[in-house]
Amino acid sequence: MSDPLTTYLQDHFAGAAHAIELLKAMHDHHAREPLGQFAAQLLVEIEADRDVLAELIERRGAASGGVKEWGAWLAEKVSRLKLKQSSPESLGTFEALEFLVLGIHGKWVLWRALNVVAAYDSRLAGVDFDRLATRAESQRDGVDERRLASARSVLCPEP
Repeated sequence: MSDPLTTYLQDHFAGAAHAIELLKAMHDHHAREPLGQFAAQLLVEIEADRDVLAELIERRGAASGGVKEWGAWLAEKVSRLKLKQSSPESLGTFEALEFLVLGIHGKWVLWRALNVVAAYDSRLAGVDFDRLATRAESQRDGVDERRLASARSVLCPEP
């Protein structure tokens, strides 16, 4: 019988893998632009969050990689066909930013849920879930600021 908490952690770990690949691609496509620099900075934080998830999964006696992570990696590669990032003001870049906003919001609710569960599961002890949730809010706000800045040029036709 599978453990729901372990499955939940592994699902979020796979989501982090997808976000990491997306941020790497964003950095590569926009390396000489502010968006590329932002992606590189955010990548460091998302990797740190993924490492927290990996540690929590290991504490539960499970593996953090596997089929879900491979599937997330593959999904990101396939999504590149849709999310073509030819410029910071392209639909693909806009949608990639939107995907990141949604994923980071999911991570924020993860940290909040784990904060509740930590009172009942000693394997979650010692992690500052409030700090992680606050960081996720900051990440989400930063990505959403860039997404909204590009919304008009991407979604509104020129007069």
